[in-house]
Amino acid sequence: MKLVTAIIKPFKLDDVRSALSEIGVQGVTVTEVKGFGRQRGHTELYRGAEYVVDFLPKLKLEIATAGEQLEQIVDTIISAASTGKIGDGKIFVSELEQVVRIRTGETGEEAI
Repeated sequence: MKLVTAIIKPFKLDDVRSALSEIGVQGVTVTEVKGFGRQRGHTELYRGAEYVVDFLPKLKLEIATAGEQLEQIVDTIISAASTGKIGDGKIFVSELEQVVRIRTGETGEEAI
């Protein structure tokens, strides 16, 4: 089992969600986050005063998968979230040791 964590631009959420639905992904957790990478934030002008925005708003998507769909999920996120500009985001894939569905007590792949 794998956990796919993707950091994307907020305005790409609908595109990514619909693309994941088309390939049969049933569950996605979305969290509003802030951060920076190579982009390092930027300077903005507000009412004549210049200020630095260190942390940019992003969305974090988390998808648990049994593993067969892993490459398809990653490829789908890349194609749906890409703008070709800096700050498009990152995808992290990590191992899931255990999953438990609270309602039924199912464990492992059955819980996904």
